[in-house]
Amino acid sequence: MLTRKQHELLMFIHERIKETGVSPSFDEMKEALDLASKSGIHRLITALEERGFIRRLAHRARALEVVKLPQQATTAAPAKGRQAFKPQVVEGDRPAAPPLPAVANDVRDLPILGRIAAGTPIEAIQHERDRLIVPETMLGAGEHFVLEVQGDSMINAGILDGDYVVVRKGDTANSGDIVVALVMGEEATLKRLRRKGASIALEAANPAYETRIFGPDQVEVQGKMVGLIRRYH
Repeated sequence: MLTRKQHELLMFIHERIKETGVSPSFDEMKEALDLASKSGIHRLITALEERGFIRRLAHRARALEVVKLPQQATTAAPAKGRQAFKPQVVEGDRPAAPPLPAVANDVRDLPILGRIAAGTPIEAIQHERDRLIVPETMLGAGEHFVLEVQGDSMINAGILDGDYVVVRKGDTANSGDIVVALVMGEEATLKRLRRKGASIALEAANPAYETRIFGPDQVEVQGKMVGLIRRYH
């Protein structure tokens, strides 16, 4: 069973290939389905591919092939010399079924700004090096970015080496929040922030690492962790 948006995209691709011989561009698909971003198209295409309706063709630009169509979009041709079966239906007073809800464009394409140390601090946050599609339910309002975790100092908080942390950008945090902190203006680290009077403690979630104490002018909060993404290879 396809969602309404999946069905609309599949039929749009099918009709465009029939008309022109090539599949439509992502911009054309986004405009045809009235979506806000191409990340929604990526998600729909992946769903159609996983269900066996389309296939990506390697080494070719704009290379999508429609493998099959849903039953409601196709009708089998009757055998030669035989009439197609047409059932006799008596219309009753049953109300029409409600329309299928539209699938929300519920993902956001975020920049991966480099690696963040969950251990001994490393160099400050770098420039964008990749992109990652993140569910909107993880985000909320504000500007966000993604960092790849390096190290094991936050393992008892469920944050492992190689994970991706989703961070809401900002310069404030409450005591107990897991934050991206810039230490001495040079080193970035992922730690739990604790306020101890006028001092700031950056606390690991691994007993092998000591809590580090700094003056209020030595730590600059870059953002607060709001989500975690783990890839399994």
